[in-house]
Amino acid sequence: MTTRETTGGTGAVAGLLLAAGGGRRLGGRPKALLPHRGRPLVEHAVRVLREGGCATVHVILGARADDVRARASLAGCVLVDNPDWEQGMGSSLRAGLDSLAGTGARAALVSLVDQPGIGPEAVARVLTAYEGEESLASAAYDGVRGHPVLFGAAHWAGIAATATGDLGARAYLKEHRQDVALIECGDVARPFDIDTEADLTHLE
Repeated sequence: MTTRETTGGTGAVAGLLLAAGGGRRLGGRPKALLPHRGRPLVEHAVRVLREGGCATVHVILGARADDVRARASLAGCVLVDNPDWEQGMGSSLRAGLDSLAGTGARAALVSLVDQPGIGPEAVARVLTAYEGEESLASAAYDGVRGHPVLFGAAHWAGIAATATGDLGARAYLKEHRQDVALIECGDVARPFDIDTEADLTHLE
């Protein structure tokens, strides 16, 4: 089910926030609801996409989706339920790309809810690589590909066909690595994940 919290303009590039994870290694605490600066982490991640230049943001929910809706302020976002979230990030990526069909978006900028060290500066940099539906770009950290990633619409079907388990678009990007523009962001962002209890020290 997709819920449009408000109607808003859809730019050429839509932000796609993958926020469905259940936090298995965090004792079953959904990552979207982890506290960060006094609010659920998903709110921070949405704000990063907007401040980085994404006028439209689709948020993919899974674990405790109803609680996320109730506790997080996500006005203006398109909220997309992924009933298959336990199958891994690939299912959320597919759900997100499906939700963009018919919106007029020509590319998706994909980010992960559990990377609070990546801010608007990295989003804005990767957005500069957008040239059209054939665009394929990724943030890089010391030359290593990371998030956010920009997928032009011409790539969506191929990505969806290969996005399985927790691999997301990794297989597709590897196959098309010669076409991926790497945008160095190591000077403005830190690409750590919030996966374990020890990682919670990164949250405020």
